[in-house]
Amino acid sequence: MSYRIKSKTCLLSFIFGLATSFLGLNAYGQASPNAAGLGSWPTQKPVRLIAVFPPGGSVDQVARILAPAIQAELKQNVIVENIGGASGVIGTSAMVRSDPDGYTFAVVFDTHGVNPSIKDKLPYDTITDIAPVTLIGTSAMVLVASKNSGIKTFQQLVEESKAKKKFSYGSIGVGSLGHLAIARLAKTAGFDWVHVPYRGGGPLMQDILGGQVPLAIGSVFLVKPHIDSGGVIPLAVTTTKRTAELPKVPTIAESGFPGFNAPAWWAVLAPAKTPPAIVNAMNQAVTKALKSPAVADKLRAQGIDIVAGGPEATKDWIGKQIALWGKFVIENGIKDAP
Repeated sequence: MSYRIKSKTCLLSFIFGLATSFLGLNAYGQASPNAAGLGSWPTQKPVRLIAVFPPGGSVDQVARILAPAIQAELKQNVIVENIGGASGVIGTSAMVRSDPDGYTFAVVFDTHGVNPSIKDKLPYDTITDIAPVTLIGTSAMVLVASKNSGIKTFQQLVEESKAKKKFSYGSIGVGSLGHLAIARLAKTAGFDWVHVPYRGGGPLMQDILGGQVPLAIGSVFLVKPHIDSGGVIPLAVTTTKRTAELPKVPTIAESGFPGFNAPAWWAVLAPAKTPPAIVNAMNQAVTKALKSPAVADKLRAQGIDIVAGGPEATKDWIGKQIALWGKFVIENGIKDAP
């Protein structure tokens, strides 16, 4: 085969074309999907993003805020599917059982780091059956009171609890970080508080708004709209610093319990055998989505501090959460209801 090169510019173009073809690069010098080990991903079918809690809660909302931005990055439809129940176990199990082809991911909540300790038997291994993709972010949780509970401030709640008045508090489920955070507070202070588990943030908010439960613990993302509307009364936040979204609400740490800290968190996961190239590509897509104003502004407005951690950093975070809260669960004999 022979080529006639008519000019220096043509010669350079010819050499660049051969190089990019040989290396698997596109016209901009970027790696093509095949060269990057992605095969035809994500062009074959829509990407499924499982929200492991029912509609109405923070996991559902985070997933639905992220989905359009991820879709724009991947240039492929991203469909959010709610598979709730068992503090996120049912939805996570559905993700684990899916083909590891890069078309199924899950958005999980902080319960993911507690379930190994609190559940007698999980249908998957939290470490070996899962590939962490991205740590989305963290947030303060807020202890709130129903309007007809009679509780107006955290200090009033503490004083009445010290006087041996019993209170019940709702969370999104047994073993949720909200459950464990308030259980740890009650144990430390010697309060007689009873936990009422719900199947997600939506049902929990319905009951606190209706006065069926006097106290509830949830992420800023979950409870702030109801605080803003006057539906519930904010008492305290679970992080060491006050949250910018609720600057007048005190921390539990500054209210007589120094050092108290229990942030909520969200992450994106994939089945364990998903090709690393796809995991990394999805991480990049989620990271770009989180940095886009359309996503970042919405999440920050709801109290989420964006992390956008890589796969290894996310794996490390989850491992530390399992160790931290697993210790508390075991020491206090906390178990899920049979």
